[in-house]
Amino acid sequence: MSISTKPYKDSDLGKKDQVANMFDAISSKYDNLNRVISFGVDVKWRKKMLKMVSATHPKNILDIATGTGDLAILMANTSAEKIIGLDISAGMLEVGKQKINAKNLNQKIEMVLGDSEKIPYNDDFFDAVTVAFGIRNFENLEIGLSEILRVLKPNGIFVILETSVPEKFIFRQGYKFYTKYILPIIGKLFSKDKVAYQYLSDSASIFPYGEKLNNILLKVGFISVKHLPQTFGVATIYSASKN
Repeated sequence: MSISTKPYKDSDLGKKDQVANMFDAISSKYDNLNRVISFGVDVKWRKKMLKMVSATHPKNILDIATGTGDLAILMANTSAEKIIGLDISAGMLEVGKQKINAKNLNQKIEMVLGDSEKIPYNDDFFDAVTVAFGIRNFENLEIGLSEILRVLKPNGIFVILETSVPEKFIFRQGYKFYTKYILPIIGKLFSKDKVAYQYLSDSASIFPYGEKLNNILLKVGFISVKHLPQTFGVATIYSASKN
């Protein structure tokens, strides 16, 4: 399953390369912009992911689409001995490495340039896999999820944080207005790449969420699939496991 929206509609590059270029371009402003866009609530959502993963007492964790490493750094508060942050954007990873160095977490967290659809690790390798606001950027969703299933250990935990659309009418209308009109303006104020945050808005609006994403996870082969809407449904946390 391919999510058709791409950042640069007039480019001949595939979605994967376009996404990498886009995040390279906005990497220096990404963290500050994220806090503004979500009013800082994304920090609370990530802490819920931390609690879910920590409860499984993982030894090693893979954070896919790690970006500047916010979630990977947060996962250092688990029992994990090793955390891998994987991303296709060298620019985002470089910002993340600076943050990891500043926190003296170099021995625990490793930032790796790599493709979520070709994860460079063996089968049944990780106790936990996380991805925050990244799966909608996969070029092929089912291939990416199948790779995650492959590297996850049996009985391991997979946790996703992703945008979603509120179900209640009043919140849905407010969400649509914000993402269509306000979000692109904020993006332009923070970044010279004017299309980047229009893409993030567009991709969020068409991405399958709730039961639709649950069904895709089940189809790929995950078990114990659950979803927990956050903050009126503007984001959703998903958890799944593996036989």
